Amino acid sequence: MLTKVLQKVSLFSLLFKIDYDLCLISKVERCPHCSGPLHFASYNRQPRGIPESIPDKYLIRHSLCCGREGCRKRVLPPSCRFFGRRVYWSCIILVVMVLRQNGPKRMSTAQLQKKFDVDRRTIDRWIQYFQDIFPSSELWQRLRGRVPSSVKNDKLPSHIVNLFIEQTGSVESGLTRCLCFFASG
Repeated sequence: MLTKVLQKVSLFSLLFKIDYDLCLISKVERCPHCSGPLHFASYNRQPRGIPESIPDKYLIRHSLCCGREGCRKRVLPPSCRFFGRRVYWSCIILVVMVLRQNGPKRMSTAQLQKKFDVDRRTIDRWIQYFQDIFPSSELWQRLRGRVPSSVKNDKLPSHIVNLFIEQTGSVESGLTRCLCFFASG
């Protein structure tokens, strides 16, 4: 089920709209460096792991640039589609991690590597990130109080993804809410 949702253009369309709304909210807040006005300065990304049927317009990373002379600093609003500077879509990262951590039904790294065309070292880095770095990250410290204590740090991110899927009763809605949850941090 999780892998099928990644083939839906509707998921990427919805995430694009959410990211655009997050960008508009950031634009109203003005430049965090000098309080100058912010202008759109979006750019194209080439994220990996997406189906070829995804339209090019969904590859745009919404971004803002300060309009005050002398500042001109870039502001990156939160994003549901992009997980920091990582090259893969955030939904791909979460799905791969859930499939890797899914208890007795979990997929091996070799299976994930073949299915998603992701290098073994990349999957190993994601595993290490969610095991060693993310549980003590500032982002997780801000978000931790918003999920039940049944979500265990050693089962991140699969416990969070599964929690949202259970709450919504839909894989697509649950994954979308989970991505919004991470972006809200």
